[in-house]
Amino acid sequence: MLTTEVMKVLEEEFIKNSLKEGAIVSVVGAVDECYISNMPKADAAQDILKEYKESFELSGSSEIRDEKPHIHCVLSREGDTTIAGHLHWAKINTWYVAIYVIVD
Repeated sequence: MLTTEVMKVLEEEFIKNSLKEGAIVSVVGAVDECYISNMPKADAAQDILKEYKESFELSGSSEIRDEKPHIHCVLSREGDTTIAGHLHWAKINTWYVAIYVIVD
């Protein structure tokens, strides 16, 4: 099965279409695994990085900065629990993700 990595596809599309700045107004779908970060309470300049190898429902929004996606997301999983953070990568095998962008 073909694996798609969301952030890589977005970066390629932004470069191809010369999208340097803009708003990512909606991210919706589901992923098979992902890598997110959060800030530690004692030092907001640091990242706590965590990889998840499980399926999640995904929603989010944010912006395009210097042709790169910057997405904050909420992920829900089995057991009605959610996690949230900054999306570094997300792999899709089974599902899909739709991303809606507004640019000037």
